[in-house]
Amino acid sequence: MHFVTAKGILSSKNGMNLYRGCSHGCIYCDSRSKCYHMEHAFEDIEVKENAIELLEYTIAHKRKKCMIGTGAMTDPYIPLEMKIGNVRKALNLIYEYGFGFAVQTKSNRILRDLDLLQKINEKTKCVVQMTLTTYDEELCKKIEPNVSTTIERFEALKVLRDVGIPTVVWLTPILPFINDTEDNISGILDMCIEAKVYGVINFGMGLTLREGNREYFYRQLDRLFPQLKEKYVRTYGNQYVVESLNNKSLMKLFHLKCEKGGIVHDNKQIFEYMNTFEEKSTAEQLSLWDL
Repeated sequence: MHFVTAKGILSSKNGMNLYRGCSHGCIYCDSRSKCYHMEHAFEDIEVKENAIELLEYTIAHKRKKCMIGTGAMTDPYIPLEMKIGNVRKALNLIYEYGFGFAVQTKSNRILRDLDLLQKINEKTKCVVQMTLTTYDEELCKKIEPNVSTTIERFEALKVLRDVGIPTVVWLTPILPFINDTEDNISGILDMCIEAKVYGVINFGMGLTLREGNREYFYRQLDRLFPQLKEKYVRTYGNQYVVESLNNKSLMKLFHLKCEKGGIVHDNKQIFEYMNTFEEKSTAEQLSLWDL
């Protein structure tokens, strides 16, 4: 861990990264790519020491309320958050100033902040996005070693469902020759249906590999799945988009199950929903308190 002084906190699309780097150890992480210009070891978490002051100043001077997002580059609920507490401090500000919140994570640590997430959702809108890639628990522990297991994330989704907080699942990435099976996709979608998620985001069955994350991914394949790297190289060469050979059949299964389960499965519609700020009327807020 090391500290830096940041010049800004919100992107042009109102996204923020309170931390840079991650300790989750997911073997496929795109954030390791060199194009993001992370000038420190990925596991050496960069903490923006003035993030909360910057956030308060920024949202206090915004002309219009909007959704504030986090988690696109670095999971905000890394273990360090339980010590630093920047996410919770940010949530307090977002609630106080009446903004909406959209967060993406792989950790059930998000339930620590359930009280604030509920308050934001009662006042405006809060959307929790949870990434699920692997139905098999043992495989999950291999390819996502330091995060909450799939079952733990599923249980968190059900808690969020029960308190009325909308959820979205990212079904990505799907790794060729590892978890690109009908059993895996079907198992994850059954969880999504039971948890009554609003939507499932999927960009196709596969993953992206570019300089930085490709090398790390291949090292992990050598360690965890001997000889599989050679199969990747033979099949895909240096392609950026690595599409599962089962993509067509798995995408058909994906759309059919989502349609049957009443889950939105159009990426554009889901992103529009997450990005649209909604301020609840006083009557709506009162009715929510009565639940």
